[in-house]
Amino acid sequence: MAEALHAVSPGGGGVLHPLILDPLLTAALQEDWAWGDLTTQTVVPTGSKARAEFLYKAPGVVAGLPIVQRLWHLIDPTLVFTAHAAEGATVANRTVAATVEGDARAILSGERVALNLMQRLSATATLAAAYVQAVTGTRAEILDTRKTTPGLRLLEKYAVRVGGARNHRFGLADAIMIKDNHIEIAGSITEAVRRARQGAAATTTVEVETESLEMVEEALAAGADIIMLDNMDPGTMRRAVSLVAGRARLEASGGVTLQTVRAIAETGVDFISVGALTHSAGSLDISLDMKPL
Repeated sequence: MAEALHAVSPGGGGVLHPLILDPLLTAALQEDWAWGDLTTQTVVPTGSKARAEFLYKAPGVVAGLPIVQRLWHLIDPTLVFTAHAAEGATVANRTVAATVEGDARAILSGERVALNLMQRLSATATLAAAYVQAVTGTRAEILDTRKTTPGLRLLEKYAVRVGGARNHRFGLADAIMIKDNHIEIAGSITEAVRRARQGAAATTTVEVETESLEMVEEALAAGADIIMLDNMDPGTMRRAVSLVAGRARLEASGGVTLQTVRAIAETGVDFISVGALTHSAGSLDISLDMKPL
């Protein structure tokens, strides 16, 4: 599983630590049944047992199994969760990726939250894998962005890694990214970078967003570690790659799609950041089918 590009925040398996994961899952459960599950309480007898299957009704990359396993544990520690596919595996339509057995009331009360998480994270991982596949054979690495669902950033960025892509910043404290508004206030790229270097730790990564080759030249001269090429066409990106000549890393960003990402990668940039990985992934079609025991 790839590490974060900039992050000092929890990455890799860290997001699955109970200290980080449990508050996110608890909030999701409280949102759904803070006042109880009226339907289950009135329809399902106490003590009923059931077995439920996570059925993938579309092909995709499995993501969220350890997260959902923890969810069931928080709901009822006696529930037995079994994964039948590996996290990160690509599965075919009609694949049963996992099962959960035990108290029927507990399973029903967590059904929607579990499905929402599995569907969202699997869709994100599936889309990330498609972008990674699209740039195979080039030097470019696919990154996510901070365009995430409020409250679910760590989980969505986790799913990006499951799909084989890498994380950009987790939050504002992970690195310095000087964008157009920062430059406007500072007066120039040169001054913004100078202030950043003066005010931050010596090991802090400094990235500068640019919109023209002139801005690329200034960012390079100012000593930026990473230069973002924002909404540039492939021809301009190639000239930027030639101009920089390996003296800084280059990130392409802005309106990247599966149809355009290959051409962008072939310009020679180091990274391609794709907001769609998290803000447009949607939800994979997964059902939770139950049978009484």
